[in-house]
Amino acid sequence: MDNLESEDLLFERWRCTVDKGQTPIRIDKYLAEHIPDTSRNRIQTAADAGNIWVDGKPVSCNYKVKPLQLIQVLLDHEPHDYTILPENIPLNIVYEDDDLLVVNKEAGMVVHPGHGNYEHTLLNALAYHFEHHESPNRQDGAPSQVLDINNPDIGLVHRIDKDTSGLLLVAKTPEAKSHLALQFFNHTTQRTYNALVWGTVKEDSGTIEGALARDNRDRTIYRVWDPEENPAAKEAVTHWRVLERFRYVTLVECQLETGRTHQIRVHMKHIGHPLFADEKYGGMDILKGLPTQKYRQYIQNCFALCPRQVLHAKTLGFKHPRTGEDMFFDSEWPEDMTNLINKWRNYEPNTLV
Repeated sequence: MDNLESEDLLFERWRCTVDKGQTPIRIDKYLAEHIPDTSRNRIQTAADAGNIWVDGKPVSCNYKVKPLQLIQVLLDHEPHDYTILPENIPLNIVYEDDDLLVVNKEAGMVVHPGHGNYEHTLLNALAYHFEHHESPNRQDGAPSQVLDINNPDIGLVHRIDKDTSGLLLVAKTPEAKSHLALQFFNHTTQRTYNALVWGTVKEDSGTIEGALARDNRDRTIYRVWDPEENPAAKEAVTHWRVLERFRYVTLVECQLETGRTHQIRVHMKHIGHPLFADEKYGGMDILKGLPTQKYRQYIQNCFALCPRQVLHAKTLGFKHPRTGEDMFFDSEWPEDMTNLINKWRNYEPNTLV
């Protein structure tokens, strides 16, 4: 494949020239109809990342293609075979039936294979689980059908970051995935996260609204944009409330109305309260506290207890795709987060024990 020069080195994954008789159509719909074995959602994600180009410039997913335009799908890394192979990795499955399962992901586990993380992901673990475990509700004694995690019609309904812990929902049938995805699209699911943020949050609750897209200076992070400045930015809404205040940090609960990449991390930074220990968004800097060596050492000890952004997907609620039953799950904080919160609860500025 030919590689193209831009601000960063990009690799061409796919290209085409639009037919001269083509009527105007959204580019995500056009590509979904023309690229085999892909989905409109994946195309929209690529557009959000600035990887869909028309006539040499990146476009948003609602851009309408015109006759004879050159469309390119670009990657910031060389193409890779993303076939997901089974790996015997332990999973904390909190619920499973014939239609779905809910897993409590540990921090540090990548959810989906991607650039730099082609193995040891949650999907590799699920591939092994599906291959070696019968469905828990089989009544007739017949062997269960082995599910193929490479089938895009099943699998993850949503994602969380590598270093975020907590609950994830996995669909085991195409019908379940369609039904559950619609609930996420319509914002009828219940998802809350617990996060430790820098600073004393003065208000007891609030809502953050800010459209998100990649930062044009650093493609690995996102930022809040004015939609007129960046049409590719997607609306994002986060509701938050204070759970507990400590000396220089605050424990908050965040409820997602939308589910954008890095949403909580970006929104909390946007209002001046980056997540504690969040390296990408400034949380590894000592943003509040005392100008003393003892305090700096205290913070370094805190970072060592929980060396990742302090964010946990605590609750997950939805309607069962087949029975219509209300399902709700609540997960405990992992050990690293529990130890860190307790350390802040016991913080004494005069002793720094």
